[in-house]
Amino acid sequence: MQNSAYIGRFAPTPSGYLHFGSLVAAVASYLDARSVGGRWLLRMEDLDPPREVTGAQAAILDTLERYGLHWDGELVRQSDRHGEYAALVQRLFDQGLAYACICSRKQLEGSGGIYPGHCRNAGHAGHDAAIRLRVPELTYRFSDRVQGEYSQHLGKEVGDFVIRRRDGLYAYQLAVVLDDAWQGVNNVVRGADLLDSTPRQLYLQELLGFSQPRYLHVPLIIQPDGHKLGKSYRSPPLPGDQATPLLIRALRALGQPAPDELADASAEELLAWSARHWDAALVPRTRNLAESQLR
Repeated sequence: MQNSAYIGRFAPTPSGYLHFGSLVAAVASYLDARSVGGRWLLRMEDLDPPREVTGAQAAILDTLERYGLHWDGELVRQSDRHGEYAALVQRLFDQGLAYACICSRKQLEGSGGIYPGHCRNAGHAGHDAAIRLRVPELTYRFSDRVQGEYSQHLGKEVGDFVIRRRDGLYAYQLAVVLDDAWQGVNNVVRGADLLDSTPRQLYLQELLGFSQPRYLHVPLIIQPDGHKLGKSYRSPPLPGDQATPLLIRALRALGQPAPDELADASAEELLAWSARHWDAALVPRTRNLAESQLR
């Protein structure tokens, strides 16, 4: 079924180069969109300049092109949208939906990652402070297309979360919700490491009057030491001359067919065939997948 109203996206962070785990997420989002004739957008989530690796943005774009993952429209960079984030943070602060937090890391030790609310009613000024969003004592639920039903009580399991850091940088949770709505994204396909971020995003969507996208969280690729493939653990970048074999390997990780006769196909030919045969129901219903299983 063709659905030109489908809008998906891939949103890499330039804190390093694309690796195999990134490729699995990119292929899943690309094929899910192309299988129904939808659009596939590209957004560079460059919110944290101190962590950005020099040359990573250009390398990511080059790798996507070499692997046949051609996006629609212009590349969006979050670094160009600080004005929109600032306006939203100020609005939420003025409405009393967010507040300033001056807690140090030491004060938050032992909290288990759940903000204990020290500054919730302190009335601190917004400058030289983090800004936290007040969360309701409610459970947010959604049905993931692969992982199934997921729920999280925001008050008990998360606490009031940061939407602007003390150093002035904007938080992922705020930016992703604002940008998905602005770009019209109605299908989010990404790694299962972001599954537990989704309830916070659902709350922000509700608060701002945005529509809720459909979600599909694909398994994370896990290294032998138990760590996910990622930039933090120096996972090897994708080689530019191995597109077809690594795409086939990514398809296997996603439970998709990859006939032997496509082993010599170009990246574009392989992805075109795979889009015609994409079946999200075949994606493994697990949050983690061992890299060793795919060799």
